[in-house]
Amino acid sequence: MSHPIIHHNHEHHHEDFQLKDTHPLLGERWPAMGGVRGNDKLTSTYDLVEQMYYLYVRVVKAKDLPPNPLTGSCDPYVQVKLGNYKGTTRHLEKRPNPEWNQVFAFSKDRVQSSTLEVYVKDKEMVGRDDYMGKVVFDLNEVPTRVPPDSPLAPQWYRLEDPRRADGVKVRGEIMVAVWIGTQADEAFPDAWHSDAASVHGEGVASARSKVYVSPKLWYLRVNVIEAQDVQPATRGRTPEVFVKAQVGNQVLKTRTSVSATLNPKWNEDLLFVVAEPFEEQLVLHVEDHVSARKDDLLGRVTLPLTMFEKRLDHRPFVHSRWFDLEKFGIPALEGETRRELRFASRIHLRVCLEGAYHVMDESTMYISDTRPTARQLWRPPVGVLEVGILGAKQLLPMKNRDGRGTTDAYCVAKYGQKWVRTRTLVGTFSPSWNEQYTWEVYDPSTVITIGVFDNCHLDGNGNSTRDSRIGKVRIRLSTLETDRVYTHSYPLIVLTPSGVKKMGEVQLAVRFTCLSVASMLHLYSQPLLPKMHYLHPFTVSQLDSLRYQAMSIVAARLGRTEPALRKEVVEYMLDVESHLWSMRRSKANFFRVMSLLSGLVGIFSWLGEVCKWKNPATTVLVHILLLILVWYPELILPTVFLYMFFIGLWNFRSRPRHPPHMDTKLSWAEAASPDELDEEFDTFPTSKQQDLVYMRYDRLRSVAGRIQTVVGDMATQGERLGSLLSWRDPRATCLFVVFCLLAAVALYVTPFRVVALVTGLYLLRHPRFRSKLPPLPVNFFRRLPSKIDSML
Repeated sequence: MSHPIIHHNHEHHHEDFQLKDTHPLLGERWPAMGGVRGNDKLTSTYDLVEQMYYLYVRVVKAKDLPPNPLTGSCDPYVQVKLGNYKGTTRHLEKRPNPEWNQVFAFSKDRVQSSTLEVYVKDKEMVGRDDYMGKVVFDLNEVPTRVPPDSPLAPQWYRLEDPRRADGVKVRGEIMVAVWIGTQADEAFPDAWHSDAASVHGEGVASARSKVYVSPKLWYLRVNVIEAQDVQPATRGRTPEVFVKAQVGNQVLKTRTSVSATLNPKWNEDLLFVVAEPFEEQLVLHVEDHVSARKDDLLGRVTLPLTMFEKRLDHRPFVHSRWFDLEKFGIPALEGETRRELRFASRIHLRVCLEGAYHVMDESTMYISDTRPTARQLWRPPVGVLEVGILGAKQLLPMKNRDGRGTTDAYCVAKYGQKWVRTRTLVGTFSPSWNEQYTWEVYDPSTVITIGVFDNCHLDGNGNSTRDSRIGKVRIRLSTLETDRVYTHSYPLIVLTPSGVKKMGEVQLAVRFTCLSVASMLHLYSQPLLPKMHYLHPFTVSQLDSLRYQAMSIVAARLGRTEPALRKEVVEYMLDVESHLWSMRRSKANFFRVMSLLSGLVGIFSWLGEVCKWKNPATTVLVHILLLILVWYPELILPTVFLYMFFIGLWNFRSRPRHPPHMDTKLSWAEAASPDELDEEFDTFPTSKQQDLVYMRYDRLRSVAGRIQTVVGDMATQGERLGSLLSWRDPRATCLFVVFCLLAAVALYVTPFRVVALVTGLYLLRHPRFRSKLPPLPVNFFRRLPSKIDSML
């Protein structure tokens, strides 16, 4: 009785990590409801999200406000009240004619009042704030603004006495605009939202939606050619000179010059990542390696990045230049102040900003942009990507507030240089963002990444806490059909030290529109990256280092925006830790390879069954096919391609109907042991106890030993093949040479069709004519020598 229950639970657990179809009511429609006027009108904007109604209040300014009779001044601010929700502007000191220009957005789904009250108050330093006046609006009379109408013009309203209900006017006027709209309104991103009414102070900015643009990145190539008249600090000593170059936090060194001369030469390239605007400088230090612990500074030069040429191709020649070196700390003349002393030493450089490369800040496996840095080298876009971020469901509590678990979720999407961030919805496990964003697509073989995070900075903590990861989704554009709307609920899966965990689901609507079918199909014949990556490629170590520097620059620049896109968010979206060792990931990649080889193994297994006559009818058909192909060899290639054509047509019926998503089984996340997960989440360098590190090191040695054995076996087979003609085994080589001579004569005399037919019939012979012993060629090959005998 227990087995069906276990099986049912396993199926339920597996389905919990699957993609789910959703059927949201997408598109903007303006029904006649409540205070909304008009007929059913469909609009083309925001057609991938569910429409959400908001009551917008724009408080522009006030005039002729009366001064406080006690202080003789006026420190006004405005409070907008709708039912239990209250929004407040900033207060302005000693301003009888203040200007605020702030917008308040109240979700219409949560409105329980029929009137809107706008109060003007005077900020009191001691005691309760004083009411100066109010304006009341009937929600049934509020107009509706339907895009693309122009913004509603604000109007002046006389203030009423807030202490009386008969509408007696008092001194002062306020300029206000009130209308009903949707999230498509341009006032929506910067408005104060009733959904975040509990957020105050600096936390308000971190709750708003924003669009960010990554800084424009360049590769800086510094070719250090040579130096002249380098004088060591110790006279009579031949210096061991090297050059240390620094741009911001990036430091690179050339090799030490091996020539015993005062004019060392290197001709070595140093590569950096820099971002516009060019705030850093290139600082070059010429140093003498005196000992293992001491390097003497012989000279220095500081160069602004704006002085260097921008190279857009591999052909234009960048001119080299000489720069004088400066040495510091030497007094010029007795009695004068210490100053810089310029001397005859100089350095020869060729420096340029490479505009024909794409600066990679993310892995090439799921790259979102392949364009070169220089805009003049960009191709026109081939499509448009539209993403509607509808909401999330079943989110888990991420922190405690007032003694209970809560989540303040927001969503970040990254494609190309454009990042988007939705507003933060406070205290809900089922947030509904319903925000839509658009990107231009220059290459369909790219990936958009969408992540969900918990906002931990609504109370203005600054840098003391980190936003928590809830999960992310990747969608490859080439897997999407054009002009089709995909509406799915994606599982948000994260790996924790305790195992794989589903944090909830995010609901998306995605549409990829093609602008030019011919241009898109042409891209499939082009290199993925710009040409310079193939004409003058970087080494693997250079690419890893440059990618890390690019990610650091992007994280630093986006962290300086308002609201800041924090470092931990950028690093999670860019997969900064994807290169670190993981036993789980290694197993997953191994089984991916085995899955690929399983098809090849299946073909050989089927051929083995044919050769053993397991199914006589199939074997007879293979014999007939062999006779046809041997008699008409010109049909071999057409038959192969026609067979693949029919396989493609057959598989079209079972083609994937939805985008790919995070697969826990493929990632080997469900089968990972606790110790493997603990190792994966360890810091680098390790912070674990010595005994645990020893155990993991021995385990890694065991795994590496098995890999070493497989690699050694592959090398052995290759060396045996090479020893056929090397006379390392003179008898074996003699036999093989004689066999080659006889085979050449026999193949020259015998027609090819006969040879192919005899070979095929021999391989397909009946089992009664087979022996269980290895065949003669295998026996001969296994006796050949290899270099394994010379291994220590």
